[in-house]
Amino acid sequence: MMYIIPQRERRMTMDVILASASPRRKKLLANLYSEFRVIPSDIRELVPRGMQADRCPEYLAHMKAEYIAKGYPKALVIGCDTSVIIEGKLLNKPRTTADARTMMHLLSGKVHQVITGCCLYYMGHCTCFSEVTQVEFYPLTEEEIEEYINTSEPYDKAGGYGIQNKAAFFIKGIRGDYYNVVGLPMARLKREIDAFMSQDFSAVPSPVVAPKRKKRT
Repeated sequence: MMYIIPQRERRMTMDVILASASPRRKKLLANLYSEFRVIPSDIRELVPRGMQADRCPEYLAHMKAEYIAKGYPKALVIGCDTSVIIEGKLLNKPRTTADARTMMHLLSGKVHQVITGCCLYYMGHCTCFSEVTQVEFYPLTEEEIEEYINTSEPYDKAGGYGIQNKAAFFIKGIRGDYYNVVGLPMARLKREIDAFMSQDFSAVPSPVVAPKRKKRT
């Protein structure tokens, strides 16, 4: 027998958990769910040696969602991870002013990718996807870089910048979902959740070893 939760009922009654401490993701998810819980996953964000940079965000999103889902199997758990990639190099959160300066020099005047991996877990079942946005920076002056890295803004964000704040003045253009760069691809996420929650959850789930990236058509 198919166990399908009507969309309206799901939105009103579903226990939803965001497995992320990001205040930006929390604010964005509030546009989709009026009530949800925030339970950050306490995991070490490590990826297998040799994993391609563009697969890392989805892999980490899966780890985060799976970790929280083990304790809350009847909740819809949403795990996310956002990475900035330029010339095949993964830029994480800068730890020092020197790190932030290096990242700004790398991004200056170039196009880079912002990839957010997302993973949905419910009743032992899961699905994962990645969203990619192309972002181009204007060439930055030394003054612009020094002024920016001496604020608190770069240090809690992948790639060392926040497109929704002062770094907005660096952006020459984007191709793709703006909210993906902020940290949560809202339109894609809604559609993935609707499709995921329409399936039969009475079947025994197959074990998931590692997420496979879905290519958009």
